[in-house]
Amino acid sequence: MRVLFTIASFFLTIATVPAEETKPSSEVKSLGKGKYSLGLIEFDENSRRISFEGEVNQVEGVLEFAIVHEKGKIHESLLTTKASPLHLNIALKLLHFQESPELFPILDENFENTGKFPTVSEKQKTASRLQILVSWIKEGKKEEVSLNDLIYHSFEERKMAPIPWLYQGSYVNDSAFKAETSGDLAAIYITRSSLINYAGQDNDIDEPWTANGKLVPPPGTPVTITFAPLLEKK
Repeated sequence: MRVLFTIASFFLTIATVPAEETKPSSEVKSLGKGKYSLGLIEFDENSRRISFEGEVNQVEGVLEFAIVHEKGKIHESLLTTKASPLHLNIALKLLHFQESPELFPILDENFENTGKFPTVSEKQKTASRLQILVSWIKEGKKEEVSLNDLIYHSFEERKMAPIPWLYQGSYVNDSAFKAETSGDLAAIYITRSSLINYAGQDNDIDEPWTANGKLVPPPGTPVTITFAPLLEKK
């Protein structure tokens, strides 16, 4: 992993945040057997899973985000976390997930929408997609579900379709990693600043999405959030 740590150091160097006290720790620690930690996250090079702690934030009202940093847009997100978006971005790169820009139209030199979308190979599309799992303790037992199951399409009265989440990667602007400064981690209503975006239908409108009241635990419930490959090793 030495070369990969060099990559991590590079991203931590260029992706700074405005206030010195908000910069996340940059030390990658080995936990043994292919497992590592970076700040508040842990990742496994064998399973390619990334896990971090969060909590249930919102069970009523419209959702634009599935996960945000606790200093981000908490008024429109299902879950919040203290974990750094920059650290999560580094872990995704170290585990060979690939960014895909396919959801957003190409901008011209004046940053105007051209109406054209990037050409992305099927291999890159596959490498950009992942599943997100959420677990918590209920009556002494671990409960784990897909993040999609916790989100409800109120117009069609159904759970969010089991479509993968797409690693879009956010961007660097004025030497700052945008997902870090915005706190945007996983967006339902797609946004360029978000690290992850929902790749399914109606990801371009925000009105229909709410929490699935039948399944989401109460606000404040601690949860573990896991990013995992679509096809996991048995």
